[in-house]
Amino acid sequence: MAISSSFCPTISISSPRRPSPFPNSCCTFATVVSSQLSKEATKSVEFQGRVGFLGLGIMGTPMAVNLLKAGCDITVWNRTKSKCDHLINLGAKYESSPTEVASSCNVTFAMLAEPESAIDVACGTNGAAKGMSPGKGYVDVSTVDGATAKLINKHIKDTGALFLEAPVSGSKKPAEDGQLIFLAAGDASLYETVAPLLDVMGKSRFYLGEVGNGAAMKLVVNMIMGSMMASFSEGLLLSEQVGLDPNVLVKVISQGAISAPMYSVKGPSMVKASYPTAFPLKHQQKLLLMSCIKQPSFMALVIRTSQRLLRH
Repeated sequence: MAISSSFCPTISISSPRRPSPFPNSCCTFATVVSSQLSKEATKSVEFQGRVGFLGLGIMGTPMAVNLLKAGCDITVWNRTKSKCDHLINLGAKYESSPTEVASSCNVTFAMLAEPESAIDVACGTNGAAKGMSPGKGYVDVSTVDGATAKLINKHIKDTGALFLEAPVSGSKKPAEDGQLIFLAAGDASLYETVAPLLDVMGKSRFYLGEVGNGAAMKLVVNMIMGSMMASFSEGLLLSEQVGLDPNVLVKVISQGAISAPMYSVKGPSMVKASYPTAFPLKHQQKLLLMSCIKQPSFMALVIRTSQRLLRH
């Protein structure tokens, strides 16, 4: 059974329709978003509730900014408080711990850099779980492994609250432009409730069933992306070594069957040996290690290429 809004297609494994868990929430905003079915069509959508956002790094900051610009009542937290200043200046509230954010909000999003941080922020001494209660929702949009997602799910569900994992496909620019892809799994009613928020931050969303499936899909996507970037990097280096212009190689690739937006976007800066941080290399290596631990030959290729890129 597919769960979807009238304007954004999704994929569902199992997804019974249930009422919103926030019937009496106190903040409403409406925003116009693009239809995934038709780029020309737009529809107004509403979300009711206070929204918390934990983690304001490369990805979290633009995601929270987009929610704030859409008119949502946002409360933020970050380990380094100064990273909250921009959001506060735009009108966001600030709380001094994940517990306080979760306690004051109807739904809380978390975007952390690695599994250890995601667990600590959700389940630690001052973690969000301590501020959760029945009727609240926790949406972890961090990229973590399935075991981490299930651990956080247990801690949140033990409080009577609802949990959704929703890792994103996309990096800094898509986050800024509200063009992320959400890979959601967990409580179906929470998915439906936060769908308007996901549509503000992203261009599409998929419901994948039980917790762990979102993490699995994200790791598969990143494994494919990693292999593409590894072969692309090797190709650029090879073109230079045999006396070809790598700029022309990028153009040739863009015209053929192996064309991909990632090559066109990343290629020109790679040719110039310019690597502005959009998605740190250490995170990509972490994800490839999680997803390809049983493929040592592939891992050796990725690590070798990464090292060569760093030298160049």
